Amino acid sequence: MKCQRCSKSAVIYQKYSNAHFCRNHFIIDVERKIKRDIRKFRMVQKGDRIAIALSGGKDSIVLLYVLHKIFQDRKDLELCAITIDEGIKGYREHTLEHAVKLTRDLGIQHTISSFREGFGITLDELTRRKEHAACTLCGVLRKNLLNKTAREQGADKLAIGHNLDDESQTILMNYLRGDMDRLKRMLPDAKQPGLVMRIKPLRSIPEKEVALYGFLNDLPVSTDECPYSGEALRNEIREMINNYEVKHPGTKYSLLGGYETISKALRSPENQITVCRICGEPGSDDVCKTCRLLGK
Repeated sequence: MKCQRCSKSAVIYQKYSNAHFCRNHFIIDVERKIKRDIRKFRMVQKGDRIAIALSGGKDSIVLLYVLHKIFQDRKDLELCAITIDEGIKGYREHTLEHAVKLTRDLGIQHTISSFREGFGITLDELTRRKEHAACTLCGVLRKNLLNKTAREQGADKLAIGHNLDDESQTILMNYLRGDMDRLKRMLPDAKQPGLVMRIKPLRSIPEKEVALYGFLNDLPVSTDECPYSGEALRNEIREMINNYEVKHPGTKYSLLGGYETISKALRSPENQITVCRICGEPGSDDVCKTCRLLGK
C-alpha cells in the first residue's frame, strides 16, 4: 500500500484513522500528536527544568528522544533524566545500559537512584517476604523515589512515558473500581503539594506506534519483559481493551476522550494530598503507602 500523503510505500496502517503512512509521514504524525498535547495541556512552559523518567524501556527511550528533538534549540528549557534501579536481577541491568547510552549520546544529565539506596532493600528481596504483590510494591516505591529524586534535581515537571494503552487501561481500571480519587490525580494539569507535576507527552500515541517510532529512528527498543509483569491485575484490563480495539477501532481514544470530557467535573479545590508523619513525603493518608508497604 502507498502512503496517503505521498507515493512511497506505507510502513503502517492506522485502522482507527483509516490512514496509511510511509516512514517520514508516520514520524511526522506521531510528533504532531505529541506537540498538540504539550500545547493543549500546557505541559511545558518557559524556564522549565524537565526530569524524564527513563527506565530504558521503549516508551521512556522514545520519550527522551522526542523531547530532546522538539526542545533541543530552546535555551530556556533544561532536560535531565532519572532512572530508578529497583533491583530486579537479570532484567534491569539491560535496560540501564540503554538508558546510559542514550543520555550519553544526547548529552543529557542522567541520575540513577536505587531501591537499595532509597529504602535499604531491593524489589527482589521485598518480594521474598510474600506480603504484597511485586507490581504493587514496585509501583508505589518507584513513584515515591522518582518524585523525591526529581525534587532533589530541582525539576519543575516530571515526564512519564505513559502511552495511549497505559492511559486507557488506567482510566478503565479506576472506573471499574469507582476510584474517583485516582481519576482526579490523573488530570493532566493536577498540582499537589510536595509532588513534582507529572506530564505525559505520549498519552495519545498507541503502544505499537511508540515501538515503531523507536524502531524507525534506530533507538534501542527493548523487547525484554519484567519477570514480575505476569502478576499485574492490569493484564486482564489490557486484554479486554485490546479485544474491543480489534472489533471497534478507536476504543482507546474513546476512553481517553471520555475521560477528558468529564475531567471538569472531577476538579475539586479540596487538597487530596497530605504529608506522611513517618517519612515526610506526600501521600494520601497520615502514613503514606510506601511506609505501610515497607512495614514502618
